[in-house]
Amino acid sequence: MHIQTKLPGILISVIVGLAALFLSEHYGAPAMLFALLLGIAMSFLYEGTKCKEGIEFTACHILRIGVGLLGLRIAFGDLAALGWKTALLLVVAIVSTIGLGMLLAKTLGLKKRFGVLTGGAVGICGASAAMAIAAVLPDNKDKDRDTLLTIVGVTALSTIAMVMYPIVAGLFNLDPTETSIFLGGTIHDVAQVVGAGYSVSEQTGDLATLTKLVRVALLMPVVVCILLVLRMNLDKTTDAKAPGIPAFLIAFVVLMTMNSLVDLPEIVTQSATDLSRFALVISIAAIGMKSNLKQLLEVGFKPILLLVCETMWIAALILLSLPYV
Repeated sequence: MHIQTKLPGILISVIVGLAALFLSEHYGAPAMLFALLLGIAMSFLYEGTKCKEGIEFTACHILRIGVGLLGLRIAFGDLAALGWKTALLLVVAIVSTIGLGMLLAKTLGLKKRFGVLTGGAVGICGASAAMAIAAVLPDNKDKDRDTLLTIVGVTALSTIAMVMYPIVAGLFNLDPTETSIFLGGTIHDVAQVVGAGYSVSEQTGDLATLTKLVRVALLMPVVVCILLVLRMNLDKTTDAKAPGIPAFLIAFVVLMTMNSLVDLPEIVTQSATDLSRFALVISIAAIGMKSNLKQLLEVGFKPILLLVCETMWIAALILLSLPYV
């Protein structure tokens, strides 16, 4: 690796990421959304400059480091803490949302892989899941555009849900436990789950966050299943080969196992969490810089409709299933 050729693009991505974090802290909006918007605004740096190689490196490899480090946020004990009924409900919600995404994508004339990407993002953990799933999908000319569109969509919908879902929980007279499972099981991004949960109460915030982390823990099994399906040629319109098991997936599992078996100091897990978040933010900034705004504007309303339908599906499923968990 020639670090000199990649350094300018990496530094630009870091600067944009830091700006996004600064704006997020001062204005209360999601850092990933700011990173995307700032990245798109700086997209002129991608073509015809020395930054291109580093931006591509950040969007690919640093992204994978950030996803891999998510493993230190989760332990196997988290899965047991919620009980088997709640865990089963979350599995059904994720699988059915991805299945719905594929079905609606085909109905709307979109590619199945886009349905997998959006369904996984809505069902699991928003932007982080979108990037992890995109990292194992075969390369094609629309991959970056689809990933960017999915991240923008799930981040916007997650922010709306953060405000609206506590109100919905009140309208349905959900008790604190039911409210926690509803918020943690339906809102896309971890940060928005935290915001929604603690806006209700500290108890609700704690349990909602735990529920959300169980969904995050299911990210890697879903990615493995996607890899297996790709090997069975899910999308026959491409000649691309399904990729092997990526290193970041292995790192995620190893770190999650380590966190489950060893009582790691809080400073280690917190540092890993902060580093993971920063890596994901600068990666999204890089993806934004790689984007073509004209292509985004040309996709029409169908992808947005797909994301909204998936969001409504998982919310309705969890809400209607609460009496049985």
